[in-house]
Amino acid sequence: MSLNPNGYKLSERTGKLTAYDLMPTTVTAGPETREFLLKVIDVLLDFVKATNDRNEKVLDFHHPEDMKRLLDLDVPDRALPLQQLIEDCATTLKYQVKTGHPHFFNQLSNGLDLISMAGEWLTATANTNMFTYEIAPVFILMENVVLTKMREIIGWSGGDSILAPGGSISNLYAFLAARHKMFPNYKEHGSVGLPGTLVMFTSDQCHYSIKSCAAVCGLGTDHCIVVPSDEHGKMITSELERLILERKAKGDIPFFVNATAGTTVLGAFDDINTIADICQKYNCWMHIDAAWGGGLMMSRKHRHPRFTGVERADSVTWNPHKLMGALLQCSTIHFKEDGLLISCNQMSAEYLFMTDKQYDISYDTGDKVIQCGRHNDIFKLWLQWRAKGTEGFEQQQDRLMELVQYQLKRIREQSDRFHLILEPECVNVSFWYVPKRLRGVPHDAKKEVELGKICPIIKGRMMQKGTLMVGYQPDDRRPNFFRSIISSAAVNEADVDFMLDEIHRLGDDL
Repeated sequence: MSLNPNGYKLSERTGKLTAYDLMPTTVTAGPETREFLLKVIDVLLDFVKATNDRNEKVLDFHHPEDMKRLLDLDVPDRALPLQQLIEDCATTLKYQVKTGHPHFFNQLSNGLDLISMAGEWLTATANTNMFTYEIAPVFILMENVVLTKMREIIGWSGGDSILAPGGSISNLYAFLAARHKMFPNYKEHGSVGLPGTLVMFTSDQCHYSIKSCAAVCGLGTDHCIVVPSDEHGKMITSELERLILERKAKGDIPFFVNATAGTTVLGAFDDINTIADICQKYNCWMHIDAAWGGGLMMSRKHRHPRFTGVERADSVTWNPHKLMGALLQCSTIHFKEDGLLISCNQMSAEYLFMTDKQYDISYDTGDKVIQCGRHNDIFKLWLQWRAKGTEGFEQQQDRLMELVQYQLKRIREQSDRFHLILEPECVNVSFWYVPKRLRGVPHDAKKEVELGKICPIIKGRMMQKGTLMVGYQPDDRRPNFFRSIISSAAVNEADVDFMLDEIHRLGDDL
């Protein structure tokens, strides 16, 4: 048996097995290693079962200070027994929110696709970086195949793509490529070589990461011009053109326009074709942030008019960990023009990206990205795609939208209890709950303020009860309102009914 760094045999000292009694420290510990991992898998399978049990709570909520008292979070100086680690795993999942539960409607990313989960288990076991073909040959080839397929769905015959750590970083890659395309010398010389001040444009409903690009990349948030949206959350394209002309008249250089395909709150889709016309007219890069709504490109029924003209974009962000149900995280950024990623981001580190390798180095991805280490996010998506097929993903999108229509029907049937704010374009349903005391009161701004006050109280009750999770937020036109998300394949009509009934039960007395 191997000794630990302090020189003693841990199992002999404590009488209990520790990590030092497993492989690789103890190379003969195959049976012990298998037993430990199978016990961990039992914990995981118990959580999977609970996640899919509608009689189980979505969460066991405790305030932070109370949670600290329930948990042993210390990191010890000496190794703990394996049994304690197994108990730690079980305790961790006991208090974790079950984001795959059919009554979890809280976030854009939810559900627990078991095939994608299995892929993530394999990914963790392989434990490789994605920067070179040399150390990740199978995964690199998978990435090429899947990302090519996604570009074909967008409508491009060529181009380039990469998996990034989240939609925010995907949007950042688009910004960097756009600036590099227009001003390739910026990479070496920075802003001193620019002929004027660069400005970018996005709607007031966009994801905050677009504005973050301006801050992170030295543009400054003052030069991220916010374009007003209409009552449905869509960019007002006439305002976009007006603001571009206004900034050009000041001597600024408009170079980047972001169109959102599925806004975070309302699920709105900007008018892609009209924005593309404006970008073409004024020589601006057109990026589409479809991190949320991208999955609907796979549905022949729902692709149009939402994505009409998507092939005209220069870049598209698309997160399979949202509507497609891949496990977190799985975010892609796609470019119409091949070569931009490498030209923009290449640093040619000779200790890693040698040019005299024995294989085709075009398969090395590390010099395309601003990261060095890059997590393997492809296998879980590739495996899931193999399991569902493109047709299966289409059916999944259609089913989610079908459930949204069912929710709208049920809200309209209970119009005394629920007020629908607008007709959704995506799976975001925005509504108020109307308690007994406000039923029959004319709907005006004063009533909306009262309805807004109710949302956090109901949310607090549902958290304490643990039976349901639905998000709420204000926007620039309204006080707090509920926004339910149906993006989990586990949800059915009965779950939608439960959501509405539980909100009513929790809020009727307010």
